[in-house]
Amino acid sequence: MAHGMRTDSHTSYVRSNGWRESASRYALLPLRVFLGVTFIYAGLDKITDSAFMSASGAGSIGEMMEGVRDISAIPALVDLSLKSPVGFGYAIALGELAVGIGTLVGLLARIAALGGALISLSLWLTVSWSTEPYYYGNDLAYLMAWLPLILAGASVFSADAMLATRRRRASGLL
Repeated sequence: MAHGMRTDSHTSYVRSNGWRESASRYALLPLRVFLGVTFIYAGLDKITDSAFMSASGAGSIGEMMEGVRDISAIPALVDLSLKSPVGFGYAIALGELAVGIGTLVGLLARIAALGGALISLSLWLTVSWSTEPYYYGNDLAYLMAWLPLILAGASVFSADAMLATRRRRASGLL
C-alpha cells in the first residue's frame, strides 16, 4: 500500500515537474514576440513617416532631438544626432528593424537583444531622460525587458535553435 502511494506521489511530481520545465522553456517566448513585433513596427513607422524623417518641422526627428538636447543625460549624444538628423533617424529605424526581425525569428538572438538594449538605453538617456516620474518613460522599461533575452537567447521556435540542432546532427551528437 505504501509503495502504491509513493508511486502516485512520484508520478504526480514528475508530471508537475515536466509542466514546469516546459513552461520555463517557453517563458521568454511572449516577451520575444512582443519586443520583436514592437521594434519592427517602430522601425517601419519611422521609415514610412516623411514628417519624422526630416531635419526640421513639426514631428521631425530634428525637432525632437533639438527639444531634448538640453534635458538629456548625454547632450553630446544628441549633438551627434543633430549633425545629420535624417541619417540618425534612418540609423535608429533600420536598427529597430534589424533588432525586431532578429528577435522575432530568433536569429543571432542575443546579439539582436543587445542591439535592442543599446537602442533603448540611448533613447532613455536622450529622449525620455527627463520624464518624471522616471517610470513613465517607456525606454527604461524596454531596456529592462531586453536583459532576459540577452542572458537566455532564443531557445525555442528560433533560427538559432534550428541551426544548433543542425550543427549537432552534422557532428553526430544527435
